[in-house]
This record gives sequence, C-alpha cells and structure tokens, in this order.
Amino acid sequence: HTKMNLTTSRKRMTDLLYTEKDLVTSLKDYIKAEENKLEQVKRWADKLDLLSATAILDPEGFLGHPVNAFKLMKRLNTEWGDLESLVLSDTTDGFISNLTIQRQHFPTDEDQTGAAKALLRLQDTYRLDANTISTGDLPGVKHKSLMTVEDCYELGKIAYSDVDYYHTELWMAQALKQLDRGEESTMDRVTLLDYLSYSIYQQGDIERALEFTKQLLALDPEHQRANGNLKYFEFQLEKQKKAEEDITQKEKEGGKKETTKKEKSKKKVSIPQVPERKKYEMLCRGEGIRMTPRRLSRLFCRYYDNHHNPMYVLAPVKQQDEWDHPYIVRFLDIISDKEMERVKQLAKPRLRRATVHDPLTGKLSTAQYRVSKSAWLTGYEDPMIDKINQRIEDLTGLEMDTAEELQVANYGVGGQYEPHFDFGRKDEPDAFKELGTGNRIATWLFYMSDVAAGGATVFPDVGAAVYPQKGTAVFWYNLFPSGEGDYSTRHAACPVLVGNKWVSNKWIHERGQEWRRPCSLNETD
Repeated sequence: HTKMNLTTSRKRMTDLLYTEKDLVTSLKDYIKAEENKLEQVKRWADKLDLLSATAILDPEGFLGHPVNAFKLMKRLNTEWGDLESLVLSDTTDGFISNLTIQRQHFPTDEDQTGAAKALLRLQDTYRLDANTISTGDLPGVKHKSLMTVEDCYELGKIAYSDVDYYHTELWMAQALKQLDRGEESTMDRVTLLDYLSYSIYQQGDIERALEFTKQLLALDPEHQRANGNLKYFEFQLEKQKKAEEDITQKEKEGGKKETTKKEKSKKKVSIPQVPERKKYEMLCRGEGIRMTPRRLSRLFCRYYDNHHNPMYVLAPVKQQDEWDHPYIVRFLDIISDKEMERVKQLAKPRLRRATVHDPLTGKLSTAQYRVSKSAWLTGYEDPMIDKINQRIEDLTGLEMDTAEELQVANYGVGGQYEPHFDFGRKDEPDAFKELGTGNRIATWLFYMSDVAAGGATVFPDVGAAVYPQKGTAVFWYNLFPSGEGDYSTRHAACPVLVGNKWVSNKWIHERGQEWRRPCSLNETD
C-alpha cells in the first residue's frame, strides 16, 4: 500500500517537475518580454534624452526645421501613446499618472495633420523632393533631422486621407526607397506597395499601378484587394490598348487630315496666363521677374531725415529703395535688438491664431490661408511701444493717433499669408467701418528676425520680393493720394522653410492725414 502511494506520488512528483519546468520556461519568456520591453523603453529614453539636450540648447533653431516640428507633433501625439501602452503595468504607476496629467497639454490629431500639411506645402512651394526633406538636407539647417520609414508613411497617409494622391505617391515611394537602402523598420512593404499602386492608379497611370501591384502579389500572393486590382488594371489596360488601335485604324482608313495654311493662320496664338498661385510660389523660390538695368539704376540708397525732422537732422537713418511701382522703401537698423526682444517678450503670452478681415461680413475671422500667430500691443503695455510708434510717425510724417495698434506676428515653419490687399476695396461691405478712421493708407512692416530659408514678402502682380532682414522695416502706401486703392500692392508672406519669422506691422489709416498727405484730384496720382 505504501509502495503504491509512493509510486503514485512519484508520478505526481514527476508531473510537478515538468509543470515546474514549464513554469520556469514561461517565467523566462515573461522576463525576456519584460527585458525587451525595458530595452525598448531604455532605447527610447536615451534617444529622447539626446534629442531634448540638443533641442533645449536652441529651441527656436531646432523648431525652425520643418521635419523637427512635424516629428515633435508626431512623437507627442502618436509615439508617446504607443510607449504608454508598452509600459502600462503596476510598477509604472508614477510614470502613467505623470503622463496622464501631462496629456492635457499634448497636441491633437489635428495638430499632427497640420504639421504634416505644412511639410507638404513647403515641398510644393520650394520644389523639394521627398528625399531632400527626409534626409533633412535643407538650406540653413542647424539641426539635421532624418525621417524614418514610419515618418514617411505617416506623411503619405495624411496626404491619402486628404485625397491628395500626388503626395501619397511621393511619400510611400520614399518610405520604400528607405526600406530598400536597408533601414530597420517594422513597416510592412505590402502596406506601402498597396498605397503606392492605388495612388498611382488614381493619377491615371494604370501601367505603373499594375507593376507595383505585381510586386505586392510577389510578396503576398493571397492579398485579396491586390488580386482584384490586378484583374481590373489588366482589363483597363486592354481596353485602353484597343481604343488606341481603333483610332490608328480609323486614321489609316480615312487618311490623315492635313491642316491647310489658311486654317493654321486662323488659329489664334494665346499667351497663357500664369495663375497668381504660381507667380507667388515662383517669387518665393527667387524666380521672380528681374528688373531691367534701366529701372534698377533708378533705385537708390540714402541717409534720410524726412525733410529735416528734428529727431533725425543730426543722426539720419539709412534708407534704400526696394521697388519703384509700387514704391517700397526699406529703413535699415531702425529697431534695436533690445527693442525687438522686448516686443517679442510682450507679444508671446498674447499670441493667438491670426485673424483676417472677412469681405463678406466685414468682421475679423481666422483663415486657413493665414498660418501665423499674432498679438496687438499698445503703449499701456510698455512705454517702448509709444517710442516705436513715434519713430514711425517721425519717419513717415503720418499721424499715428488713428493708426491700428502695433501688430506682432510669428510665423513658424510652414507659416505663410497668401496674397491679399491691406486696404479695403469698394466692393467690401463696411471695410474698417467699426474703426471709423477710413481706409488703410499705408503699411509699415518691421522684420524682427533673420530667416534661414523662405519667409519673403512678395508682390505677385509686379514681381517684387522683399527678404526679411533683422532690425529693418519696409514701408509703402496702399492708396494713391486721391484715396483710390493701389492694386499693385497686393502682397503675400512666403512660407517659412527653415527658421522662425518675427514681424510687427503698423497699419496707418486715412483720418488725420488730410494736411500731412493732401488728397489729389487725379485718380492715380
């Protein structure tokens, strides 16, 4: 009996041994998984530690790179969330509660999409290829930043959800190129090929779409959608081929019609009109209309005291002509570093998404085409603002009491302001009526930072491009002396490619200028 028990118990013991062995194996698997998890977290922490240390040394310069701005949005909106899922366990209570508290300050999906669209906008305006952006090889860059396969895929996906197949193709192709170069990634080639073939098909290139679909099926022969697409693309190509053959056959049968000389002479030669958007982008790239040497010879620089203004008789300011029609002048060394820093300091807490004058309602509203943050400053904030306003009055000879407050604007990467007029047109209801000071007669614009690349102020109708230069200001009249609007003053702020653009402007109004800039009876005087 005892023997039987012992045998039975030995059997049980043997089973328990195997059970324990299984437990140890699963424990080791758990430890391995935990170590992998910690290793991933450690790698992430080290990477972020290095990145933060670099970024904190020069936050403005670092965020002045469009890829850094996009990756910061992506990291905080997406990647920290992935990390949270990874470390979510009892031992990480402190981290999770801290992350939860911080999450309220994190960017949203909308912010991440906005940063991605800014990158795509820069890519178009400055004609950059995906590889140049991905390798961070941009002009004037201090902090080079590489985009991963995942980053490129993310950008392509945002373009895709915006039904922008052109950019979808560019960025999915870039992600594939980086995979081909041997970059380590969890990204699946099949997914990239799927997006790529569909975006190419949507742009009408069935032959190339078919080629990528075949590549996809070589990797995943069971892919349901790709198999369906393969049959569809082949059918469409066959149909296309047949249609082309029919046309060729008809031409052979009927004999090619020759256009007589008479018919040719009847055809009018039309000069294609360059759309404003294209003109704007060309000027931003520095491909604008060049002034003739004759016109250039009439532009001068001078020491200026505005008809012996007492403030400037002994210390005249440097002034140079930037353009002739409209007449645009630049004042050099017109605002000190100390003043610029104070203006930025005062504006920073007040900065909000910039508003524009809505011609339909006559009210101010935010707009997609003005991507900047702005704030209004008055003399109550600091006596220095009064001093700056007085300087503008002394140098322009115009009354500042009826002018709008000093507006400070900050354009980050991708920040722009599309072509617009500063003055209110006749067809607009109640333009500036609530101000009661008449139309905007003139614009004074301070440049409070140098911009590494991009950020010019351009006038598409005349081909003028004025580049930011720290400590300078440009000035022009929006209205002729008759009070009629000068339509050649239509201007725009080019997107900032690299860097950070700070400007402040003073919009000067008609009321109070009656004796300072007398009205003319001639419409275009």
